[in-house]
Amino acid sequence: MKIAVYGTGAVGGYFGGRLAQSGQEVTFIARGAHLDAIRRNGLQVSSPKGDFVVHPASATDDAFTVGLVDLVLVAIKAGQISRIGPDIRSMVGPETVVVPLQNGVEAPAHLVALLGPKPIIGGLCRIVASISGAGRITHDSIEPTVVVGELDGSTGERVSRLRVVLEAAGITVEIPDDIHSALWKKFLLVAPWGGLGALVRVTLDVLCATSETRRLLEQAMSEVRTLAVALGVRLPADIVDTTITFLAGLPPGNTASMQRDIMAGRPSELEAQTGSIVRLGRDNGVATPVNTFIYDCLLPGEKIARRRIAPIPADWRTENGPP
Repeated sequence: MKIAVYGTGAVGGYFGGRLAQSGQEVTFIARGAHLDAIRRNGLQVSSPKGDFVVHPASATDDAFTVGLVDLVLVAIKAGQISRIGPDIRSMVGPETVVVPLQNGVEAPAHLVALLGPKPIIGGLCRIVASISGAGRITHDSIEPTVVVGELDGSTGERVSRLRVVLEAAGITVEIPDDIHSALWKKFLLVAPWGGLGALVRVTLDVLCATSETRRLLEQAMSEVRTLAVALGVRLPADIVDTTITFLAGLPPGNTASMQRDIMAGRPSELEAQTGSIVRLGRDNGVATPVNTFIYDCLLPGEKIARRRIAPIPADWRTENGPP
């Protein structure tokens, strides 16, 4: 199978790397020093499931040179999808399947708007991983899993074929009855964790072990569940309790990807995660006070990271006296 991984970060690097290791023809779309390192030394993956190197690796920063492929894994940040239409279209033929692996719940709709409904299969992934250096991916914890399903709820050959290819690469695959419910289940886990974790700047184990922040996490998740139900998404009544229990049981030291970006001063998925909770809540008459507070507190830093407002001067204490 000819596969393009659009966005070779932690997610695209890990899953694309496993597919390449299994013998699939994979092209990694990356940029900058990360791309240079992949071209020079291959894509290096460290994982509890076994370290490996894809070398030589086919990698480029120009999607137009890839040609038509059988599968596109879209693994860029959620907020970037609206800008990649021409790139993705250049790789999509009549039988191409496009699977988004972003956090958030709006990526499939954004891709449908760009490409039409035919190529899109709903998807998400579960993994705790990060870019640990140029050309290097580190998988830290959680069984790497890809969840896929047709957006209209149908069953068919495309999803079955995709399952075979992924499982042959050692990737756990789930095919839920309702991909939209699966997307919201992950969204309920990752958006409150990432937003609150970025705000209080502690690891997940500390977040869950501190009664005050655990309560805020539960409240933020409850708002997401209420919003999902209002939008007609089916979620279990105990989804908040089971999600908190799952997170509290993870090894210590974990942080969410959005949290890491915000703490490092990088542009993040704030708008696609916490921001979308606030926006969808407002548009549908669902109160989201905890998530709104988190969003409002993180927004100035996001604007600085995106250079929409100027950062605080390094010598601000000298200019303005003691705090």
